[in-house]
Amino acid sequence: MAENFVTIAKASDIPEGEARVAEHDGKRLAVCKVDGTIYVVDDTCTHDDGPLGAGRLEGHAIVCPRHGAKFDVRNGAVLQMPAAFPVRAYKSRVVGDDIQVDIESGE
Repeated sequence: MAENFVTIAKASDIPEGEARVAEHDGKRLAVCKVDGTIYVVDDTCTHDDGPLGAGRLEGHAIVCPRHGAKFDVRNGAVLQMPAAFPVRAYKSRVVGDDIQVDIESGE
C-alpha cells in the first residue's frame, strides 16, 4: 500500500506530555507527544466514543476522560478497560514543524 501522508498540525503546537486534537477530512485525530516523539491515534474511545484528545497522557498511555479506558499511543492497544477494542493508530512523521500522518496506515 502506498503511503499517503498529509499535514495535520504543527509540532510546536503540541506540548510535551500532552495530546491535542487535529482534524483531516472530518476525521478527528488525537496527536500526542511523548519524550519528543509524535504519536497519532483516532480521537474516539472504542468504549463509548469519548474524546481521547481531551484525555491525559500517562507515559505512552492516553486515558479517556469519560470512564478511564487507557490506550497505548504507539499502537492503539487497550491497556485498561472498560474499552475492549483498540483504537486505530497511524504512522506519523515530522517534517520541519509539520506533523504528517499516513491516513491509510491505521492498524
